[in-house]
Amino acid sequence: MSVAETVRAHGGQLTPAERRIATVVLDSPQIVGFGTVADLADEAEAGAATVVRFANKLGYDGFVGLQRAVRRDLSGQLRPAAERIREQRQGLDHVRDHAAIEQANVAITLTDIDTAATRAVVDRLADERSEVLVLSGAASRGVALQFVIELSQLRPGVSLLDGNPVDVSRRLALAGAPPTIVAIDIRRYDRWVVDTLQLASERGAWVVAVTDSVLSPLASVADHAYLVAAESPGPFDSHVGTLALLDVLVVGVAGADRDRATERLDRQESLWLATDALIDE
Repeated sequence: MSVAETVRAHGGQLTPAERRIATVVLDSPQIVGFGTVADLADEAEAGAATVVRFANKLGYDGFVGLQRAVRRDLSGQLRPAAERIREQRQGLDHVRDHAAIEQANVAITLTDIDTAATRAVVDRLADERSEVLVLSGAASRGVALQFVIELSQLRPGVSLLDGNPVDVSRRLALAGAPPTIVAIDIRRYDRWVVDTLQLASERGAWVVAVTDSVLSPLASVADHAYLVAAESPGPFDSHVGTLALLDVLVVGVAGADRDRATERLDRQESLWLATDALIDE
């Protein structure tokens, strides 16, 4: 049952203050999904304790349980951009609201990181004995390419895995030791990405998935999956949370072998200076 259905089923049991909270939950679910108890309480002109009682009355484990349910419902609302733009109401007059949503995307994505598991991911990404291949859907290609550029400055053997099926199959077949695959995609998933990831996994690749749900086809074959928040007031999903997560991984690799990373960056910087490749003024 969705949150909206649950609220309506309990409508007759709600106090006036709880009804105000219910109205906010139904009309502005992003406040619940990406805000705090205080945010919801302020919007509904109710107390924080009343918010918690409201969530418990609906059968959720406090505000956190309600928030998880709302996020689940919001993630299920991801639709094609052509459909979403028809419902768009926010423009340049709502920049602050957009900023709040993007801040929440980053906070939710990074708060859910498992530190111990991420150490294992960073160790794998830093291990030069294993090639790193970054696999991305079309929508995520920009942030994936940025990740490749930055990680390849810290270690060799990092590249984007793309091209036609012949190119992709050749790359996988000619990889030496089983590669590390970083797969990035959110609903709606590119079919070729899912198929390629399945093939790579069957051939022994170690898979890190960056996706939006534990039910994602990327997560189902991953050795470790990161879940990112991608809420947006516009027609396209946000990649800000994804970019922040990938930056965490890059920072981790840089710190895993600081001397090696420093030596590689110094060599690059020296050649840039020698060729006057960059303009500082």
